[in-house]
Amino acid sequence: MKRNGATLKPRSGYVAALDIGTTKICCLIAKPHVDRGPYGGGGPKVVGIGTHQAHGIRNGAIVDMDAAEHAIRAAVERAEQMVGDNIERVVINVSGGKPKSKLVSCEVSIGGHGITEHDMRRLLDPSVLLKDKPEDREIVHKLPVGFSVDGNRGVRDPIGMYGEMLGVNVHVVTAQTAPLRNLNAVVERCHLHVDAMVVSPFASALSCLVDDEKKMGAACIDIGGGTTGIALFFDGELVHTDVIPVGGNHITNDIARGLSTPFGHAERMKNLYGTCLPSASDDAEVIQVPLVGEDDETGTVQVPRSMLVGIIRPRVEEIIDLARERLDKAGFGQLAGRVVLTGGTSQLTGISEMASQAFSHHVRLASPRPIEGLAEAVAGPAFAAASGLLQYAVAAAEVPIEAEMNMTQPPNGLLGRIGHWLRENF
Repeated sequence: MKRNGATLKPRSGYVAALDIGTTKICCLIAKPHVDRGPYGGGGPKVVGIGTHQAHGIRNGAIVDMDAAEHAIRAAVERAEQMVGDNIERVVINVSGGKPKSKLVSCEVSIGGHGITEHDMRRLLDPSVLLKDKPEDREIVHKLPVGFSVDGNRGVRDPIGMYGEMLGVNVHVVTAQTAPLRNLNAVVERCHLHVDAMVVSPFASALSCLVDDEKKMGAACIDIGGGTTGIALFFDGELVHTDVIPVGGNHITNDIARGLSTPFGHAERMKNLYGTCLPSASDDAEVIQVPLVGEDDETGTVQVPRSMLVGIIRPRVEEIIDLARERLDKAGFGQLAGRVVLTGGTSQLTGISEMASQAFSHHVRLASPRPIEGLAEAVAGPAFAAASGLLQYAVAAAEVPIEAEMNMTQPPNGLLGRIGHWLRENF
């Protein structure tokens, strides 16, 4: 399986992102560089879009290879038909496999001389980064988040500086090996090569957070269908990521069971009438609820909207509380100066108010930043991860370095040299 860090060099001139979610599959194909004339800068342009309902995936993990393959093929083929060409390589997301973050600290003595690239190679020893990694887990990302010289932190490029000790913190993200292999295998069965894997919350944050939020400290929480992803940025770097196996599908299941209605109708009621905030008119507003196994015309009951709100609110509270607890447990609760919500479930009425109370911070509802050619139907919060994957793929196609080293900044200079070294040693 090819890992992150390889430069994406599409022979067809396209880059492709494949968002494999619990509820939907989305494939985006783009031209990395589109010339907009002598006065306009070049940038990506989406030329192919394909979506399909997901099958064979539960909480971000593959549970039925054949069903998942069929859904992925359908989404990719729709995008390819728009382009009129086939793609061979994709960047995909990782939601399953219980991704975990770990900050690894490395330090070497430099004896007072000027820091050289040789010192950097000694500092970023692969044996140190791989130390204590369980055999059943695999590295997904390796991101330096800050250097220090003689204990002075915040150094961006230590080359040429003088000191006695050189240190670095590396953010290592791992996931269980078996789910990663299953994900890679089902994509390869569609005759596609996986160029890179990106944890879903990282991808969502790339498309939704603005630079100032990344610098000041912000948590991007992507509430999807089967999972809720958390990506925490501080001082411009991704410092923590986590995935909770609870999402919007759990709300739908609660409605279906609580009201004895088919799952399709439960999803429809959630989208049309769902809210997290009770109101005085809820008891007076009546909703028609079809019953499971009954005739559509006669097998319905009337329930007050307050009953629907009473089912939705506790599950939303659980999701938000779990996200807050995960950040606090990891020791990053105080760094999240802002909270940005995205994902399909973030569109539930009242969810931002509930999150504001839980985090005691301002909460912003976010959609992906616009990309030329991206249709309005796939530009909402539900497609944040797909948009971020495409931005990741475009950036990786433009420069021959470790893609994940710092996709929010120009990937050259020191990070380029580190990326080249890591690519050769991992």
